Amino acid sequence: MKEIRRILVACDKFKGSLSAPEACAAIARGLARRWPEAVIEACPIADGGEGFAAALVVPLRGRWVEAPCQDALGRMIRARYLMAESSEGVLAVMEMAAASGSWRISNNERDILRANTFGTGELMRHAVEQTRARRLILGIGGSATNDGGAGMAAALGVRFLDSNGLPLAPSPGTWDGRLARVDVSQRISLPPVTVACDVASPLLGPFGATRVFGPQKGADESSIPVLEAALVALVNAAGGAVAAALPGSGAAGGLGFGLRHFAAASLVPGFALLADLTCLAERIAAADLVVTGEGSLDEQTLAGKGPAGVARLARSHGKPVWVFCGRSDPAARDSMAFDRVVELASTGLPIETLMSDAAGLLEEAATG
Repeated sequence: MKEIRRILVACDKFKGSLSAPEACAAIARGLARRWPEAVIEACPIADGGEGFAAALVVPLRGRWVEAPCQDALGRMIRARYLMAESSEGVLAVMEMAAASGSWRISNNERDILRANTFGTGELMRHAVEQTRARRLILGIGGSATNDGGAGMAAALGVRFLDSNGLPLAPSPGTWDGRLARVDVSQRISLPPVTVACDVASPLLGPFGATRVFGPQKGADESSIPVLEAALVALVNAAGGAVAAALPGSGAAGGLGFGLRHFAAASLVPGFALLADLTCLAERIAAADLVVTGEGSLDEQTLAGKGPAGVARLARSHGKPVWVFCGRSDPAARDSMAFDRVVELASTGLPIETLMSDAAGLLEEAATG
């Protein structure tokens, strides 16, 4: 390897242990001890889930804006999103998980038939009306909902009506065959909306939002048919058959569909969007060594998660790439995607120690 003068550290989160910025910082400390003369630059990455907005604070020179909204069960909370100046004007970057995420709902509170994305729509509305955003960017991972984005749309002014024209709550468990019409005439005007989405599922069917992801959110044999029927009714009432069939419409309990159909959103791969916003390719080109990482390095990583994207960009620029992880599987280790795989589990320490001491262990491993 040629002399190392400049290193780029572009890590995702180590779930349950470290955020992406914390993981980058720990590895950078170790590398600074290994190569004290090198310039080390941190560039946290994310795929659209929790940490997506935080990864963009430094590169976009953004600041946090806090707003009142509801969580997925309708309880009042405060959530934040990122505001930054851009060539287009004010840019707002938010995560649906900030308001409607599963992390806000304990296991014994989960109620998938009642949960909705109203709070996500409230954040969007706040960004448009209070922050005067000229573009919205949403990461939609980590949802607690399966409402097809109806809650989000309702917060923006869309009304869901029964056959008598009476309003219905935007929660799938309340429709019970009553949803007859969707009125979009009072929806607020929106700027362009871009969605970071790495899920290819359509809204409906055996590979759709309900049947694939519903069980993770508390759906069972009795509620799955109700949820699927509610989404079918939503598509029919809204005239959304085209959007429902597109890849990504099943993401975040169908929020991908709702954003497409009710907000004219564009869905793009999360890593590609973040790489564009952070000028990642240019930063990789300027480095002598690229370092990436995440908690679990496995087949899902190779299928398109952040570290694999970093590795592809590094290869395209002829740069060596190392990856740090909590654990890895044979598919990832043998993939030849990375020049070096550093796995904390190889220390033989118990999982509890690996989780609690991840920062120190990463720093030590990076020191070499």
